[in-house]
Amino acid sequence: MPDPIAARCAAPSSCSADACAPRAAGSPALAAVPLLLLEAALVVAWSSGFVGVRLSLDHAPVFLVIFWRFVTVVAVLLPWALPALRRASPRTLLRQAGVGLLATAGYLAGVAQGIALGVPAGLAALIADLLPLGVVLLSAGVLGQAVSRAVWLGLAVSLAGMLMVSHDALAWGRAPPWAYALPLAGMLALAVATLWQRRIDRGPALPLAAKLWLQCAAACPAFAILAGWQGSLLPQPTAGFVLSVAWTAGLSTLGGYGLYWLCLQRGSATRVSTVLTLSPSVTLLWAWAMFGEPLSWLMALGTAVCMVGVCRVARAQARPA
Repeated sequence: MPDPIAARCAAPSSCSADACAPRAAGSPALAAVPLLLLEAALVVAWSSGFVGVRLSLDHAPVFLVIFWRFVTVVAVLLPWALPALRRASPRTLLRQAGVGLLATAGYLAGVAQGIALGVPAGLAALIADLLPLGVVLLSAGVLGQAVSRAVWLGLAVSLAGMLMVSHDALAWGRAPPWAYALPLAGMLALAVATLWQRRIDRGPALPLAAKLWLQCAAACPAFAILAGWQGSLLPQPTAGFVLSVAWTAGLSTLGGYGLYWLCLQRGSATRVSTVLTLSPSVTLLWAWAMFGEPLSWLMALGTAVCMVGVCRVARAQARPA
């Protein structure tokens, strides 16, 4: 969907990260409503992934669940994706496969393997949730895009709130020192995939169903290798395994990744990734409702601080360039 703003964004040196955010015509308030609803759904769906990991821990190795999660999504989406895939060029298919390897295999494998090696889950999740910082640093340092002070301030407030929310879950484990780099590498893989997908979406792109199908199909061989390294690729004949796969395939992949790419088509990479700083708060609500884990006033205060930061980023990027 090329437009004048997209054309300016093709030259990073002449366009700031704020100005690259798409702007809808008409009333700003009305134009923001659909994106706000999508972002709210994104936070709920994205946070379900951490709950899915918790569900699967007692039933099967984590990479086996992830492998069958993507196999399920590939099977479900094929009828809707096939017509667009047949019309797509080899270059388009290869680029989306590359995005998929980074956003799914790179991100999930880095976080999951770090936890498997002894990195505490709370610390791994906090590192993974530094995604907006990774996106902004890559935009500024690699792509040369300018980032306004208002965006930096909003991002800092959001990250401070996220740290408050996650404070009680943080611990320093006994993993080897290099294992702590795995969640960081996973986060950076998703940040690169986010910026790459943002650039792809400026031109003719695949429909969402075809995009998700190809990304998940590209991730399947990677997780087949990882799951095979842990043991058998055969699914576990238990209700818990089926629930874990269904949960992560439906909510975390179709919902989480689907909404993430959809929001990215309508908002900037910085805004969409900053919205995800609210996911730790929603994850804790999931854990409270499903597993009886306690909540605290510090979590509520941190959530409010996160929302202030997200609003500051959204307002900063809504200003005219």
